[in-house]
Amino acid sequence: MGEHGVSKRAKASNRTDVGSEATRSTRSAKSVKPAGSPKSAKAAPAAVAKPAKPESRLAMVRRARKINRELAEVFPYAHPELDFRNPFELLVATVLSAQTTDLRVNQTTPALFAKYPTPEDLAAAVPEEVEELIRPTGFFRAKTKSIMGLAAALRDDFGGEVPGRLEDLVKLPGVGRKTAFVVLGNAFGVPGITVDTHFMRLVRRWKWTEQEDPVKIEAEIAEIFPKSEWTMLSHRVIFHGRRICHARKPACGACPITHLCPSYGEGETDPEKAKKLLKYEMGGFPGQRLDPPPGYPGRPAPPLGASG
Repeated sequence: MGEHGVSKRAKASNRTDVGSEATRSTRSAKSVKPAGSPKSAKAAPAAVAKPAKPESRLAMVRRARKINRELAEVFPYAHPELDFRNPFELLVATVLSAQTTDLRVNQTTPALFAKYPTPEDLAAAVPEEVEELIRPTGFFRAKTKSIMGLAAALRDDFGGEVPGRLEDLVKLPGVGRKTAFVVLGNAFGVPGITVDTHFMRLVRRWKWTEQEDPVKIEAEIAEIFPKSEWTMLSHRVIFHGRRICHARKPACGACPITHLCPSYGEGETDPEKAKKLLKYEMGGFPGQRLDPPPGYPGRPAPPLGASG
């Protein structure tokens, strides 16, 4: 036993005990994992977002009708954008509007109707002279054939008068359902849905239909709205498509119905940038008609060849 009363064997024993205790402590420390450690317990499964519930048919119809009501407030002056004084002029102008703008048609028809004011006059015209007059509208040879053909049919089959029935109108050269409904709705007051490119684009963006065929689109939209709304609905949708909801760059940030649009964000959402995309009176520019109806808030379009 040494001067401190501790034998060598005891010291060795103490070292062994301390070492064993240290070993146990180390093992114990390794066995105790932090409470927040991912290995401390089985990880809880991540929350899975529930898929959005599909819009019901009833909800879609209600939303569609609300869009129509709000567009009526935005465009209370919506109207056919072709200049015309009678059903014959509207019929010819609508045929000429294929693959061009209403503005270009309106700039072209004054000279055409001054020279050929009636179906009889146009049917008896020299084709080359008609072609030259309507050249600015494009596809002027095919269009000349169509408008001279329909003028001859009106002269020969309808006493020189435009018929007020769909089944008669679609028999005329160059006249399809879209053209017929433009004439019926705006010259005869017969309700109709005009399915042009703007109308087709917007009703699909708004999820009113998934159809691509114009006749099928017409049928589906007709089930959503009462017949009394068909003509004005067409004007409002087309107005919105021409001024705000464009094909390539929709002005989403300047759109008054974004809260009802399931396709919001397809276009420019910044309000200031979107304002620069607005067209016609919405953007402070002239409209398409040289002779707009009373109540139109924009400027008349300039004649052919004029600046502005």
